[in-house]
Amino acid sequence: MKYNNDKKKGGGFKRGGKKGSNDKDPFFEEETKKRRKVSYDDDDIESVDSDAEEDGFTGGDEDGKRVDVEVEDEDEFADETAGEKRKRLAEEMLNRMREAKRRERDAEGGDDDDDEDDDESLKKSLMQKQQEDSGRIRRLIASRVQEPLSTDGFSILVKHRRSVVSVALSDDDSRGFSASKDGTIVHWDVSSGKTDKYIWPSDEILKSHGMKLREPRNKKHSRESLALAVSSDGRYLATGGVDRHVHIWDVRTREHVQAFPGHRNTVSCLCFRYGTAEVYSGSFDRNMKVWNAEDKAFVADNFGHQGEVLAIDVLRKERALTVGRDRTMLYHKVPENTRMVYRAPASSLESCCFISDNEYLSGSDNGTVALWGMLKKKPLFILKNAHRDKTNEITTNGSLENGGRESIDNDCSASSWVNSVASCRGSDLAASGAGNGFVHLWAVETGAIRPLHKLPLTGFVNSLAFAKSGKFLIAGVGQETRFGRWGCVKSAQNGVAIHPLRLS
Repeated sequence: MKYNNDKKKGGGFKRGGKKGSNDKDPFFEEETKKRRKVSYDDDDIESVDSDAEEDGFTGGDEDGKRVDVEVEDEDEFADETAGEKRKRLAEEMLNRMREAKRRERDAEGGDDDDDEDDDESLKKSLMQKQQEDSGRIRRLIASRVQEPLSTDGFSILVKHRRSVVSVALSDDDSRGFSASKDGTIVHWDVSSGKTDKYIWPSDEILKSHGMKLREPRNKKHSRESLALAVSSDGRYLATGGVDRHVHIWDVRTREHVQAFPGHRNTVSCLCFRYGTAEVYSGSFDRNMKVWNAEDKAFVADNFGHQGEVLAIDVLRKERALTVGRDRTMLYHKVPENTRMVYRAPASSLESCCFISDNEYLSGSDNGTVALWGMLKKKPLFILKNAHRDKTNEITTNGSLENGGRESIDNDCSASSWVNSVASCRGSDLAASGAGNGFVHLWAVETGAIRPLHKLPLTGFVNSLAFAKSGKFLIAGVGQETRFGRWGCVKSAQNGVAIHPLRLS
């Protein structure tokens, strides 16, 4: 009986008609109105609009007056894939370049039948540009640098209260960034010199970004930045200093994005890998770490130095070049977690930079600039006495080459330290700076370095950056060295200096 009662309650399946009849079966009935509201098509939308117009609804306001409603057009490229987007952008760029070539030919009075020649020259120029950007071939800029005129010279673009320790340029050479020992981080325009400061966030914001706050005696001192780098797309800025964190800033809004903990000592150097959001950091804890600014994540950890890491540089590949106070330069292969060790001959390395994937430049504390190669553990070329005040004597850490000994005071010793070296990316033009009053330009040839010009600049040149076009050079200068006060040039002006380069 209980089974029969349940059967009566659940007997709703009989409402379609007699058993075995398909005339009124719910499966064959038309869709209900409730279901049509959910799964409508374009025709249904049109009918709803027409019904609304018949009911008198015309998009008016409360008084019944008609208001024109602007309907945004649908994005015709909304459904395209990443590959289709790249193809479309490339075709648009090619069409623009073809049009520019055609206008240039028309202005010169050329023939209209030279479209094939234009396409061939365009193909060669694009191929050469791609090879130059990827580092496969080297741009020849050093031979085009002309002798500076008497009116040319370094001019202070941005002033700081204390010594500038790091400078960087955006990939389009329009904006620059500088960090100083006074704790300020400045974003400035190259052409106008207009500056904007990055405001340090509050402790609550830093805690929310993952920073482990410490309470030093001088709270302002903990914000002292010693390193700075900007991503190639100009979106992220990375800074680091004595607070042991790597800070990520959004360049567009100048807001603090993330604070990466992990280093156990001062963050001394930073560099972004070109074309990515990966930032490489070196520290006084003898360690190099890799972070991802976009994903806000830790990537890798690399050891190897037995002393403080002083400088770092990275190109496109996952390869990093670092120098430390242990008189070694390490070439890190990050994915493999392996490294190659280069030992400096009787000097301590202070700075380094990539010339290409297989060649590097270094500066030492005795005024020596050296060129290194991938296949040799010793320098390919050593240019001694490049930044020495006493040009009549060639020394190595205070020792004369004839075995004698000279007494060097602290100012003279610190002024000879090659604190910074830089190269114009993908070219044969390089520069080095110290505290001896000059910035030297070099032409990097096959297995050799050739001096070009001396650019006078008073003070310690702690950082250098070339414009990608090679048309100017940026220098971070101050009265003191990067990491200490071993020397002091009171006549120097703390700030960012710019020097134009004349190219033939």
